[in-house]
Amino acid sequence: MLAALGLSATEESVYRALISAPSTLLDLAAGLEAPLAAVEEDLLALIGRGLVSRQNGAPVRYVAAPPAVALGGLLTARREELRTAELAVVALAEQHRTAATDRAVGDLIEVVTGVEAVRQRFLQIQWAARKQVRSFSTAPFVAVPPSDNTAEDQGVDRGVDYLVVVEREVLATPGVVEGTIASIRRGVQVRVADKLPIKLMMADGDLALVPLTTEPGGEPAAVLLHRSGLLTAVEALFESVWARAYPLRVAAGDELAEGREPAVTELDRKILALLLAGLTDEAVAGQLDLSLRTLQRRLRALMDLAGVRTRVQLGWHAARNDWA
Repeated sequence: MLAALGLSATEESVYRALISAPSTLLDLAAGLEAPLAAVEEDLLALIGRGLVSRQNGAPVRYVAAPPAVALGGLLTARREELRTAELAVVALAEQHRTAATDRAVGDLIEVVTGVEAVRQRFLQIQWAARKQVRSFSTAPFVAVPPSDNTAEDQGVDRGVDYLVVVEREVLATPGVVEGTIASIRRGVQVRVADKLPIKLMMADGDLALVPLTTEPGGEPAAVLLHRSGLLTAVEALFESVWARAYPLRVAAGDELAEGREPAVTELDRKILALLLAGLTDEAVAGQLDLSLRTLQRRLRALMDLAGVRTRVQLGWHAARNDWA
């Protein structure tokens, strides 16, 4: 349990024994059923860390320092080390992004071949995500079945947002519906589309993995895209598909339900028409006798309904779907 603080298993055993009661070297070795030399080495290491002190006398006894003080200090030091490492990672990532502008094409596009290599990149991309993971899930599963995606749980626990579009055919695969329900309950946003153009796994706007082979039996291969114009195009493709896909939710009876887009109200149409005409929020609220807060809350609901994040995207969606 204390390995995270730098203690070995035997050092932890010695410290735990001394927490119960001070002891001599001989008694410790006998109680732990360990070689005398090994216990003495562990005691010296614990003394060096300030976890154990020596009481001179006949015989010499060893006393454990209070855990709240001794281990608390180690914990604080380890937090500082992790914080320093985190800052170093951020600095290196920024250096990596800056250098990307001067890279050759071969540095921005990496071809990955083989099941293990593709699987490793699939997981690494999710581990690298700081804010968001976006993906297209299509059948068949050549290298990484959904049940093998262990990085998803870890990402959700870190606070990473997962946006997944599932091809409708995938839901017919055994075990996928159950896994999708479990993902939705963990906070993953899942939508379904009749057909997806590609398989995709994307971390923030920095990395994307696009498989090259989609048929079982062949040698799996994929393209790893770094930040570039091509990655920007892939990102735009995802946003376009996401806006048109239908949200999935868990209904009563532990079943998947598809949230088809409800009809837009007449008030919504008036709001959108006035905004598209160039009026400000204040002017629209005044025209329709609404409070500014009510107007903005309704706009937020429309953006959620359309699956978009900006008003420009909402305007595009409204025009495309005859909302205004």
